[in-house]
Amino acid sequence: MEARHAAHREPDATPLVRVVEATKIYPTRDGLLCALDRVSLDLRRGEFLAIVGPSGCGKSTLLLLIAGLIPLTSGRIYIDGVPVDRPYTELGIVFQDAVLFEWRRVLDNLMLPIEIRGLDRRRYRARAEELLALVGLEGFARKYPHELSGGMRQRVALCRALIHDPPLLLMDEPFGALDALTRDQLNLDLQSLWQQQRKTVLFITHSIEEAVFLADRVAVMSPRPGRIEAMLDIELPRPRTFDLRETPAFGRYTREIRRCFEAQGVLQGMVTAGRASASRE
Repeated sequence: MEARHAAHREPDATPLVRVVEATKIYPTRDGLLCALDRVSLDLRRGEFLAIVGPSGCGKSTLLLLIAGLIPLTSGRIYIDGVPVDRPYTELGIVFQDAVLFEWRRVLDNLMLPIEIRGLDRRRYRARAEELLALVGLEGFARKYPHELSGGMRQRVALCRALIHDPPLLLMDEPFGALDALTRDQLNLDLQSLWQQQRKTVLFITHSIEEAVFLADRVAVMSPRPGRIEAMLDIELPRPRTFDLRETPAFGRYTREIRRCFEAQGVLQGMVTAGRASASRE
């Protein structure tokens, strides 16, 4: 397994993103709420890093901090060695909601970042068509969002995030609202796109299986206030197929992550129920 894993190109060891002791505290009507507590991590160039954790643990807050869309309470974040103290533009973001403009055709939605940046639309037209083809949407450039399925809309959102060729892609539970089959297909599409373009990806998910399937490393977060409790290197061969999910190696990674949540009390109710059921048998 190690030899096959080493066969695919490893990420550059130099971090593109460095998060140092990042803390975020929100004021609320009931007092101060600590969402993130002294989180530190490095995201290497060309790496696919997944973050998995329970609801409310600060995963999305961390993504917004890296993007510079909200300010840190304390700590530091660097992208390519530059401190992030304002919205960072050389990245793409994909959220759970595709956020497409219903009155704009697919191609026009895709070209929105180009228009905002004042770039030459004609120059990026070919790239837009190439990206659509890569995600199976060739021939859909003139469709409106209401003519697309949920999975197709997310593919458009992914293409839009990549249209200006950013080095960094941030994804906040992008497939969480989709049905299981569509989500599986988009996992394959994203893996293929990542292997072709080798962007640096930070991928947030609730799904342990999705994190292990996609990532080079998986960061496991604690309940609020969010901390990094564990970091796992996923040494599985690429390209990954869904048959891999049935292998002992895949199972070992998912079990290790679940045990981490059990140790934090996140899965305590499920564990207790399982033990009670076993004792009755």
